[in-house]
Amino acid sequence: MKYRSIGRTDLKVSEIGFGCGGNAGLMVRGSFEEQLRIVEAALEAGINYFDVAPDYVGAEANLGRVLHTLHARPLLNSKVEIREENLDDIAGHVVRSVESSLKELGVDHLDVLQVHNAPVCGRRAPVGSDYHTLGVQHFFAPRGVLEGVRRVIDAGKVRYAGFVCRGNDAPYVRELLAAGMFSLLNVPYTLLNPSAGMVLPANLAVDKDGGAVLDDAHRAGAGAAIYSVLARGFLSDQSISGVGHHPLARDVSGNAADAEMMRERAARVSFLARESGISLAQAAFRFVLAHPGVTTALGGFSSMEQLKELCAVSGMGPFPDALNARLERVWQSNFAETASS
Repeated sequence: MKYRSIGRTDLKVSEIGFGCGGNAGLMVRGSFEEQLRIVEAALEAGINYFDVAPDYVGAEANLGRVLHTLHARPLLNSKVEIREENLDDIAGHVVRSVESSLKELGVDHLDVLQVHNAPVCGRRAPVGSDYHTLGVQHFFAPRGVLEGVRRVIDAGKVRYAGFVCRGNDAPYVRELLAAGMFSLLNVPYTLLNPSAGMVLPANLAVDKDGGAVLDDAHRAGAGAAIYSVLARGFLSDQSISGVGHHPLARDVSGNAADAEMMRERAARVSFLARESGISLAQAAFRFVLAHPGVTTALGGFSSMEQLKELCAVSGMGPFPDALNARLERVWQSNFAETASS
């Protein structure tokens, strides 16, 4: 396993990180025995970074129980989620959320705390229980996000802070990076939507423009953890061949038309795997790790086989120039190019 520094911090994390979210399902729906076995194998493989959140229902407590049993203390990132009910005192909610996460995980501090809400224009507020976005001014306002983050860092409960990006938010990402408080972004970046890592190719149609925020983070001295590397699981040999998802995994394929389009696009980039003698999932992680702004790629593991498959990617290095040129042509054609071109 290879390691990379998180921006200008003193934290060095494994190129493959351990995602504890509900899509893979292991840390949410798996048995304690499965969780223990796979987390132990991950630690033995050199994974030292675990990404969890309160919204991954039960995952914090499950991870804490497993790590206590293994007498292990890897680097831990959890999150705070701001909902409508928290808007009157966001800073206080940040403190309470961190204290809850520490109790669930059984530790005295988080190595990284991230805001699970992605920044959007102005003071746009979440409605009800939604936490996916938050107006950027709520970060800076009195009793806002930054004040809460300062409190938990000053109290020694958190070492470093970060936030999540979701696309179509690049101007607000840059605004938060300029504040100088955030060391780690969580960013979606895939073979099917590479826009977080480059200026969007003119003809490439994507659902959300990532706005090359990986370059912004790199220039600001911040790291980046990549989530959804497999594009909801479509970037896998199993998906292309029509094999169903793992029993622990959540079905996030969407409607039939969307799923068919995603499988077709995944097939267009599968030449990267075929020409390299690796699986498509490995190719997806290899692509992500080639970007100089990427610190770690988060794997969502449902099984031991998936863990071994993705850990093998660390240290592979970038694809050859000829394969990258073919990939560029696929993007420029909006996935109309065939894999053999």
